[in-house]
Amino acid sequence: MGAYILRRLMLVIPTLIGIMIVNFALIQFVPGGPIEQIIAQLEGQGDVFEGIAGGGSEIAGASNEGSYVGAQGLPAEFIAELEREFGFDKPPLERFLNMIWNYMRFDFGESWFRKISVFDLVLEKMPVSITLGLWSTLIAYLVSIPLGIKKAVRDGTPFDTWTSGAIIVGYAIPGFLFAILLIVLFAGGSYFRIFPLRGLTSSNFEDLTLIGKVLDYFWHITLPVLASTISAFATLTLLTKNSFLDEIKKQYVITAKAKGLSESRVLYGHVFRNAMLIVISGFPALFIGVFFGGSLIIETLFSLDGLGRLGFEAAVARDYPVVFGTLFAFSLIGLVVGILTDLTYVFIDPRIDFEARG
Repeated sequence: MGAYILRRLMLVIPTLIGIMIVNFALIQFVPGGPIEQIIAQLEGQGDVFEGIAGGGSEIAGASNEGSYVGAQGLPAEFIAELEREFGFDKPPLERFLNMIWNYMRFDFGESWFRKISVFDLVLEKMPVSITLGLWSTLIAYLVSIPLGIKKAVRDGTPFDTWTSGAIIVGYAIPGFLFAILLIVLFAGGSYFRIFPLRGLTSSNFEDLTLIGKVLDYFWHITLPVLASTISAFATLTLLTKNSFLDEIKKQYVITAKAKGLSESRVLYGHVFRNAMLIVISGFPALFIGVFFGGSLIIETLFSLDGLGRLGFEAAVARDYPVVFGTLFAFSLIGLVVGILTDLTYVFIDPRIDFEARG
């Protein structure tokens, strides 16, 4: 098992490089780069020119020359200086190799527009995304697995029928719509003001006791976590039920029951290990999906400043260091979670031998 884990860890590096190559190549064809963004701001706000170029007098009388569409009216020397400042005066291959070398040392550079280290920026936003991703995934598994098992055991009963209806309704409701419903009902929208509407903690968080900090933290994350969990909960419950139903009908289960084993012993001693493999295999996708994809809308609705929102705003502003920094962080987390999933396989079913497969 140790050799397998070592091989997986060694594969992380080329996988990350491959992901960065694809996205770096795509970025080269995206219109409206950071220089065009700055030029658009300069043409709309004259005082921005002073903050970036050190003065605005050069705009007057400038020629129409420039390599960018939005650069018409600005001096060619100013555009060339912007290119040198952002590193666009170098060939794409050289820029990519420099970026990869820096990333290997966890040097993500500095945000072009926020003037702060990308590493510090990612660390600053990480708690929000970890909160949404970790708690939503944990709750989904803790609720969906027992419920799915019970539905499989009581397949066809009234309990299975009405819970299936509730699950289908939950699956049909988009997470952002459920979030709006929670805000309207419980965050002072139109009815009750039970939970706060924004932020991860209260303004007086540092003055609270340890127990007070814990309670304040959970008070703030209740609604966003519920909104993030709803769709994952429905999918995971049905997946667990179908997986257990498939295993219950197999011959080894009939044989185990014929030997006089109790239903609980058969279910959790034999069926559980086999049925849970397909459920666990979806953990990385579920975690990363909630961690990034689903967090953007939820973070916006609940005024949470996390990685999803950071990555989206950076993509819109063409803040490439932040874009690639967050992409690198998400890719690395996804690959590590995949390795942890394999370890969970072995924990659930020790008969699995990755060494033999290797």
